[in-house]
Amino acid sequence: MPQLDRVADPAGVAPSTRYSHVVSGVGRQVFVAGQVALDAKGRLVGEGDALAQARQVFANIGSCLAAAGAGFEHLAKLTVFVTDIAHLPAVRTAWDEALDPAHAPASSAVQVAGLFLPELLLEIEAFAIVPEPAG
Repeated sequence: MPQLDRVADPAGVAPSTRYSHVVSGVGRQVFVAGQVALDAKGRLVGEGDALAQARQVFANIGSCLAAAGAGFEHLAKLTVFVTDIAHLPAVRTAWDEALDPAHAPASSAVQVAGLFLPELLLEIEAFAIVPEPAG
C-alpha cells in the first residue's frame, strides 16, 4: 500500500513529539467532523474524566475513518480542542493508545472557552488521505 509522506522534523523547525510537522500524499481526502465523547446512543462517556473522554473520541474517530475505508494510518491532520490545557496529557495518553507513532499526523491543540455541551472536555477533528492503489 502506498504511504503518505511524513516529515517529523524539517530543518529550521523545533523538534516534534507525537506528531509530524508535514504530511502530504495523493489520494482520496476524508474529513471527519469534530468528535466528542458521546457513544453510539448519544450518551456522554466519562463525565469529568478527560482520559475516558479522549478514549471515546479516538474510538469515534476510528469508527468514522473505518466508515470511509480509512484507518488511523491514513491520518494527515488532527485538531484538538480542549476546555482546559490541563487535559492534554489525557489526550496524549489516548493518542498513544490509538495511533502508531510511525504514522504520526500533523496536529494542532487549542484551548477553547467551551464546547456545545458543558460536560464535554475535548473535541477532535480529523483529516485523512487514503492513497490510491498503485496501478
